[in-house]
Amino acid sequence: MTLNLVKLCAGADSIEDLAAWQAQKRQTKTHEGKSCAFHPTFQAPKRRDELLDGGSLYWVIRGTILVRQKLVGLEPGKKDDGSPCCLLLLARELIPVRPTPRRAFQGWRYLDAADAPPDLKPGRKNQISMMPTEMKKTLADLGLI
Repeated sequence: MTLNLVKLCAGADSIEDLAAWQAQKRQTKTHEGKSCAFHPTFQAPKRRDELLDGGSLYWVIRGTILVRQKLVGLEPGKKDDGSPCCLLLLARELIPVRPTPRRAFQGWRYLDAADAPPDLKPGRKNQISMMPTEMKKTLADLGLI
């Protein structure tokens, strides 16, 4: 059964900010011959098999889940200060999802597939993704998108 993670994207104001941050930080690794992004996290998820069975990392940007990246692997790593961590290995593609409000929390949380917001359909993707982040958050809070 597929399981996902949800995590706050601190410091980013939009999906474009997240993409730029990942490119600027050059946080890439090679996994199974493919280039992937990675994100360090203190705790390693215990439900590894379920996460790697098609799971994604859903990013919360300014109080709203806006985008996901497919999880392709988990491996031990080190943070910039040398402390041990778990590296969440992510597909490079950022997939916009239906904006869904989410309260602040620390670290990451599991997100069941049934509770995950659906991907935006190609026709609506451009309309919603072109909206400013605050507008998407407001409309999502009102249940309009």
